[in-house]
Amino acid sequence: MEYSETELSKHRMNKAVEDLLAAKELFITEKYAQSINRSYYVIFHSTRALLAFDRYDSKKHSGVIHFFHQNYIAANKIENQYGKIFSMAFNIRVRADYHDFFLASKEDAIKQLNNAEDFINRIKSYLLTEMKIDSL
Repeated sequence: MEYSETELSKHRMNKAVEDLLAAKELFITEKYAQSINRSYYVIFHSTRALLAFDRYDSKKHSGVIHFFHQNYIAANKIENQYGKIFSMAFNIRVRADYHDFFLASKEDAIKQLNNAEDFINRIKSYLLTEMKIDSL
């Protein structure tokens, strides 16, 4: 079944919203590494919601990150701070998920959660204004 860019974007944004709720719940229960993981996926799925309009996706996270940086950050469509947020979120998520002795702190987790919330709101704003999506 073929989906429109708008349908795909909304589906991906719904995943991001669900991940944001999960990140908040995990933070409250002091599961900081898991909250960092979900916060990263808020950013990742928000970005994929945006890239639906470019008909671009990648099996590798690095591909999504690179495309976003090249086509939105470098092109001045999205502010540079969001490229930095994405890169930092990826790096800390990798450490939290794969480095045996990484201990995620409350400060790490709240920073990532706040960044994820800021990021999703910026992407929603872009989709609503620039891509003319009626609602998210």
